[in-house]
Amino acid sequence: MSTTGPDLSRVPLPRDATARLDDGRQHLFTSDLSVNEFLLVRQAGFRPVGLVLGSSVYHVGIQTGRWSKNMELDKLSQAMYHARELAMTRMEAEADRLGADGIVGVRLEIEFKEYGNDLAEFTAVGTAVVADAPPPTGRWRNTKGLPFTSDLSGQDFWTLIQAGYAPQGMVMGTCVYHIAHRGMMASMGTVGQNVEIPQYTEALYDARELAMGRMQTEAEQLEAEGIVGVQLLSLPHRWGGHTTEFFAIGTAVRPLREDHVIATPTLVLPLVD
Repeated sequence: MSTTGPDLSRVPLPRDATARLDDGRQHLFTSDLSVNEFLLVRQAGFRPVGLVLGSSVYHVGIQTGRWSKNMELDKLSQAMYHARELAMTRMEAEADRLGADGIVGVRLEIEFKEYGNDLAEFTAVGTAVVADAPPPTGRWRNTKGLPFTSDLSGQDFWTLIQAGYAPQGMVMGTCVYHIAHRGMMASMGTVGQNVEIPQYTEALYDARELAMGRMQTEAEQLEAEGIVGVQLLSLPHRWGGHTTEFFAIGTAVRPLREDHVIATPTLVLPLVD
């Protein structure tokens, strides 16, 4: 069953951002797409209407793990997830103000600031687009009524549309995990040997599975058929060698039609005089 997303018209935007968006609707568009990506997005039937962004400067709290225990640091996981969601929602609100059907080429980045301990800026940036025509299924917006988001390149986006699929949204899962320290005797027992460290293997495996599972849950909430372009990243940030964030991100997609065949590329040889 589809769910309703947040009311983007109620998301507060800075005054300067509102002025920029209102001016963009009347004049020219901005885009961070390359020339090739821009042309392929146009060929796919979408018109860029403006560069949209969302930002959140977030104070990441403190949580410590037990020295000898593998465990998720759920307080930090929630912080990283919430901060990204704030940035994404504000980017979607800008796209909604432009009347966009979706956002392509989304970049989601984190930058820790030097002017405050544990302060990080989470930013989401992409190009808002409007479709030239509705899809066979009715509309391009996702099942929550929000503009779709996609981190696919312009080339991959064109291929996806040509093959009869539509992006539903960027889905993500995160897990901040404390990897247990090994005791002195255990460390000395493996000096000079080729041997697996099960304690570390289990920790990394568990953390990745938690991140992947949360990403898949988001895709299920969007009623997607699958997720493409998945990236599984390990982000150490500033938490030290035994604490890391595993971050899974991809684009959830749904079918537009029954067949999913694209034209076979043909070889073209230029004639030389």
